[in-house]
Amino acid sequence: MTRIVEAAAAVILQPDGRFLLGRRPEGKPYAGYWEFPGGKIEPGETAAQALVRELHEELGIEADRYTPWITREFVYPHAHVRLHFFRVAGWHGEIRDIHHAALAWRRADNVDVAPLLPANLAVLRGLTLPDFYAITHAGEIGVEAQLKTIERALSGGLRLLQIREPQLSVERREAFAREATRLAHAHGARVLVNSDIALARHVGADGVHLPSAQLMHPEARPDLPLVAASCHNAPELARAAALELDFAVLGPLRETLSHPGANCLGWERFAHLLENLSLPVYALGGMRREDMAEAQQAGAHGIAAIRAAWD
Repeated sequence: MTRIVEAAAAVILQPDGRFLLGRRPEGKPYAGYWEFPGGKIEPGETAAQALVRELHEELGIEADRYTPWITREFVYPHAHVRLHFFRVAGWHGEIRDIHHAALAWRRADNVDVAPLLPANLAVLRGLTLPDFYAITHAGEIGVEAQLKTIERALSGGLRLLQIREPQLSVERREAFAREATRLAHAHGARVLVNSDIALARHVGADGVHLPSAQLMHPEARPDLPLVAASCHNAPELARAAALELDFAVLGPLRETLSHPGANCLGWERFAHLLENLSLPVYALGGMRREDMAEAQQAGAHGIAAIRAAWD
């Protein structure tokens, strides 16, 4: 049985969204390839401890604000590697290229250094996702009121939106989805339509969000640029990962008005379910914007919300 090499990797983030890449030096496997800084987890170390040590050894900095994110496995000719990625938002010290042949700050939508290590390509897709995912409820508050709140939220920076409207008629849902998509695209935001792949294509949305029951049926990922799913347990998360979806939503974390008496996960169970998961996950269920830091500390990419999205 092939031994898996455990490693920690750092997505070191600037406030403007740029992250740090390093070019592997001569004498190393894949010399000249670009990667996220990091290295092997030594015996007796946790992934977080290895992260802090590697950043000190490779870049000369002391990481003091970081959160777990995703875990990616990749089989290279020389090793089977499991990379535990952390997002690093705070550090002290001056970054220096102690280990790498060169360093570069780039954004996920404009990575012009090459070649990249193959294990990092999916990571770049995850970095294009914002940390807040808004879900509509026009059937509850009215279509016109929802469109107004969408436009206001988009002007305030919202960049990811799910259209979820089971209460609307087919005709009203299509008209609402078309207008919401038009507004979102005018602000550079992306839109997913809940469950209805045909409607998503028809209105020009960016993708589809699969409910958990629908998630367990398809043989392959739907052929759309952006595909996500709602999950409540480990088998559903595993299915989302196997289909190589772009992200998942996991919950409920807390009881909500729409799901009173639900069996809530809580943060400890949520964090446990995300261990070694390969795709970004949003926390859902009673989430407020002030829950963002706690969600990310538990391994979430960010939070998803209905009512809190439109406050």
